[in-house]
Amino acid sequence: MAEPLIAPVGLAGTSTRPAALVAAMRPRQWTKNLLLFAGIVFAGELGDGGRWVAAIAAFVAYCAASSAAYLVNDVRDAAADRLHPAKRLRPIASGRVSPGLALVVAATLAVLALGVAGVLGAASLACMLGFLALQGAYSLRLKTIGLVDVLAIAALFVLRAAAGAIAVDVRISPWLLVCTFLLALFLALAKRRAELRLGLGVRPALAGYSAGVLDRLLGVVAVATIGVYAAYTVAAYDSLLLVATVPLVAFGLLRYLSLLRTEGMGEEPEAVLVTDLPILLTVAVWAAACAVAIALG
Repeated sequence: MAEPLIAPVGLAGTSTRPAALVAAMRPRQWTKNLLLFAGIVFAGELGDGGRWVAAIAAFVAYCAASSAAYLVNDVRDAAADRLHPAKRLRPIASGRVSPGLALVVAATLAVLALGVAGVLGAASLACMLGFLALQGAYSLRLKTIGLVDVLAIAALFVLRAAAGAIAVDVRISPWLLVCTFLLALFLALAKRRAELRLGLGVRPALAGYSAGVLDRLLGVVAVATIGVYAAYTVAAYDSLLLVATVPLVAFGLLRYLSLLRTEGMGEEPEAVLVTDLPILLTVAVWAAACAVAIALG
């Protein structure tokens, strides 16, 4: 069985219980929650200190909620993870963190997340409850069903984007939510394609996929993502300067597809996004260009 090209989070260097527990919470995955800042950024409210406090609080809450979900997921999947070439080294699967401790910490983190969300308001609390409920459903059942699993992942990202906008009290752009859904769906499909290519058949949902179907879906979703983002840049702003960022999005998606098909990368999307220099530079230039376009617009 082929080894993954990118090692999953929470492996080596976690021999002590505190370090192993932190690794089991998968802090590198917290980068997904940077989406919570999309609302304040795209609303052009970067100079509002109060909104930044709310956005940071929401980010912390969703990091706690995400870690709670990862701990519960790893407790449930410990037996299957021991059959995986790399996941067997995760703290819970390897026995360095006990299931009991993991569940206690998960419950504590979930309560913390709900508490912070509650302080931000009833709507924020509702989003957090929905996020935790969907995470729980994903861990317990949805992740075993082909196509449903990737749709659930995409929906979790949409909840993050909506929660970020609600926390800072700015209008939620439907374009932003659709773009978020499509991009998350693209990354989730790419992850399944990489797992299928690497022969990591311990994931039940892979039985519902084939290489050909995944390749076609990836192509369709990539084109849809670029098209919707292009429409967003035209429709959502008075300034058309944001249109200049469309080629950057197209390059980033095509580069990701290239890495997936030629090097088998994609099993750990967050690792690809921060280790591949062309993608990293593209994201940096895109962020800078968006900041300028929104400021001038």
